[in-house]
Amino acid sequence: MKYPVMEYFYSVQGEGFHAGTPAFFIRLGGCDVGCVWCDVKESWDPDAHPLYETEDLVSEWRKSGASIVILTGGEPAMYDLRPLTTELKDAGAIVHIETSGAYALKGDFDWVTLSPKKFKAPIASAISIANELKVVVFNKSDFLWAEKFELQVPSACKLYLQPEWDREAQMKGPIFNYVLQHPHWRISLQTHKYLGVD
Repeated sequence: MKYPVMEYFYSVQGEGFHAGTPAFFIRLGGCDVGCVWCDVKESWDPDAHPLYETEDLVSEWRKSGASIVILTGGEPAMYDLRPLTTELKDAGAIVHIETSGAYALKGDFDWVTLSPKKFKAPIASAISIANELKVVVFNKSDFLWAEKFELQVPSACKLYLQPEWDREAQMKGPIFNYVLQHPHWRISLQTHKYLGVD
């Protein structure tokens, strides 16, 4: 099986529940969600990126020494990830996925981070298996958007609000106050950007 891969790299998860944890990232090309504030728009066109065999990606992960592999994008759930996740897990990897939930997830995942987008809303099957709900806050109306999905995710799902990077100065105060008033939510910051790393 071949997948369009924009990049792969060993770094530290900068966001959400696993922030600060070393991981091997595989960023797949292809996305039709169309977030206007996306910081990796170059990932949208799948034809712009080379195709990699699953075994080559597993080999690159092994070289990193990381326990966790994070499949991201783009929108990785556009693809049938069963061949890739099977090979990774057979090799001993812990497999995470970061998805908007716009597509049914096909694969074996140890952790599902759902980041729903207004541009293409998530589907019920993706919402139902989320381990982590991470809502990007661009304006104050996004708190209502977050609450909508809070009611749909599993009860054990971790809840995070994350300011959109270019709007962080405007939104960090409202997020801070919201979390104080709704203490079952947490704040996620893009710590990798503070550190100046991928």
